[in-house]
Formats: sequence, C-alpha cells, structure tokens
Amino acid sequence: MNPTGSTNLICLLGSPVSHSISPAMHNTAFDALGLDFSYMAFDVSKEDLPTAVEGLKKINCCNFNLTMPLKTAIIPLLDEIDEAAELAQSVNTCVCQDGKLVGYTTDGIGFLQSMKDCGIKYAGTTITILGAGGAASSIITQAAMEGVEKINIFKRKNGSFQKVVDFADRLTKSTNCDLFVYDMEDMDILNFSLQESDILINSTNVGMGDDDRSLVPKEFLHPGLTVCDVIYHPAETRLLKDAKACGCKTMNGKYMLLYQGAAAFKLWTGKDMPIDLIKETCFD
Repeated sequence: MNPTGSTNLICLLGSPVSHSISPAMHNTAFDALGLDFSYMAFDVSKEDLPTAVEGLKKINCCNFNLTMPLKTAIIPLLDEIDEAAELAQSVNTCVCQDGKLVGYTTDGIGFLQSMKDCGIKYAGTTITILGAGGAASSIITQAAMEGVEKINIFKRKNGSFQKVVDFADRLTKSTNCDLFVYDMEDMDILNFSLQESDILINSTNVGMGDDDRSLVPKEFLHPGLTVCDVIYHPAETRLLKDAKACGCKTMNGKYMLLYQGAAAFKLWTGKDMPIDLIKETCFD
C-alpha cells in the first residue's frame, strides 16, 4: 500500500478483529485494480460503537464492515437499511450514499456462494443452525429465500429468545421455508433435529481461536450430514474434526469471508473483486 493524501479509508469494526484476513484481502484487491483505497481493522466494543461511528462520520469515512458483536448494534445508528438487512436485522457492510449511512448484509450471500463452491446443494433440504446472531440471521434469511425447505434454529433461551421466534415466524410467512426455534440446551431435540437434517451450520463463536469446544456431541453426527462452520480460525474447529471423523462432508467459513467481502467490495467501489487472485494470495 502507498497511501496518499486522497486515499479512501475503509474499516472493519468488531471485537476481536486481530485474526481477520479482511485487510489483506481487500488491500490486495485495491492494489490489483489500482484503486486509491486502504482497509484497516479496529477493535471496537458495543459500548464504543456509537462514538466510533460518529468519529468516522467526522472524518468522512463512512464505508466500513462490521463483525461480531456489532451487526445488530449498528442498526439504530444508520440512516437507511437495505431490505435483506432489514429482514435479517443484521448489517455487516455500511456505505455512504448521498450523504446517508446505509446498511447492507452480504453474509448470507457469501455463505451460500461458498457452499456452492464446495458442491453443497441446499435447495429443498433441512438445515439445523446453531446460533441466531447477526451472521446466522443473514444466512437463515438468504437460505429461506433460496429454496431451503426447513430450518431448525438452536439458541440459548435468554432474553432474546422470543425475538428470534418472531423472526422465524415472519420468515415462515414470507417464504416457502418452515422455520422453528429451539433451546440450545435441549440435547434430545438437537439430536432429533440432526437425524432429520441434511446440513448442520455452526454460526456461533464456539470453537474460535483457542476454544476447543463443540456444541454438538460427536455421537449426534452421521455420515449423511454436511457440517459447516462460519469460523475460519482455526481452519478446523472441534466440530469439523468430529464431523470429518464421522465421515461427514465439511466446510469452514473462509470462503464465506471471501464472497461476503466481494459483495461489499462491489458496493464500495463499483468494481468486481478479483476472486481468483484473492484465493491464491490470501487463502491456503
């Protein structure tokens, strides 16, 4: 990178972000296309998000990404929100348009494209998904819109449980997909769900970094199940290791990152990200 006095700064906001390969990915793409942009990551908490966004507005830096735990927290700070992001109640990409801060979600598009890349067919299937946060809601929304037949959502039975039930009811009414919400701690229902499912997706942060846990007992897995994890660091979580040992097809979240990033890149620059180059230089 060779920043100039007119370089456009684009940011990733979230916590943690030190492991992110988004800066390498976007800066490689900017460089390849000769664009005067620079991408940096900043560790920002939910509590500090309003101050951070106000500061970015002050320096005219209104193009940025959001990762955990900020994808829902950003919504009250936006001027407008895209239809898909509104439905999912999750935003991972912000764009300055006509002086307004507009929120989009590209997570669902990115995850489903990465499944296609891996030869995973999802139309007409039953999916079990663990978690109901920002990334999960985007994946669930996109999957319901693209022909998945049934989605069983498992989350902690806390203060936001009813909100997720309401979200699932809205999607069931507006798509051809049946959605159900269950308590994450109900192992009997989880086991039953996995036996009827074609695909399992972990959208929680359990298994990230040095966390070697899995939310799914190994004996619940079966060879007919495709197991996906949104986590890409480590490349193989405990869940994916267990799944592979059981003969399951597996996929981690690295290409979700690639394709959601490509969609964001297009929104910011109007250009197509050089996908093949990014795969070669930023992904093993």
